[in-house]
Amino acid sequence: MAPSEKSEFRRRGAHQIAEVANGIIDPVLAKRAGISTALLGSWDEIAGEDFADCSRPEKIAWPRREPGTESGYQAGTLTVACEGARALFLSHAQGELIARINAFFGFPAIRQIRIVQKPVVQAPRHRPKPPPLKGEAARKLDAMMEGIDNEALRNAVTRLGTAVMQTKRTIRR
Repeated sequence: MAPSEKSEFRRRGAHQIAEVANGIIDPVLAKRAGISTALLGSWDEIAGEDFADCSRPEKIAWPRREPGTESGYQAGTLTVACEGARALFLSHAQGELIARINAFFGFPAIRQIRIVQKPVVQAPRHRPKPPPLKGEAARKLDAMMEGIDNEALRNAVTRLGTAVMQTKRTIRR
């Protein structure tokens, strides 16, 4: 296959779900909150370890342009929700956070951060423990574990075996 054919290769009609969803959601977010899914999706990296788990961007307020005046682009104000006392630490790190956000956008998009204290609900980062096996599956797993003496290895294999041998698969929402 020639290099020009390779770059033009694409499945007809096939698109990633993320592309389709972002194409639908981005205009709504831009109109309602002045924010994009790219910023929301990259917030953990932008905010860093210290603030990723306790904060989230909510909206960007862009200054109004006065009709008849020749005012160029003006940077906006980002509203960030932050939990409890961590908001104080976030206010002290505003300068660094603004620099990271502007580096993410590639231009000075944000001039100021407005911090509001409110609970930030984060998706759980780990899956819940599967329920223990019962009946024949439990006996089969116990028989497989007979020769394992190392306790840490035994626990790891038990977790793996329990997850693999579950009869009912639950849909995670």
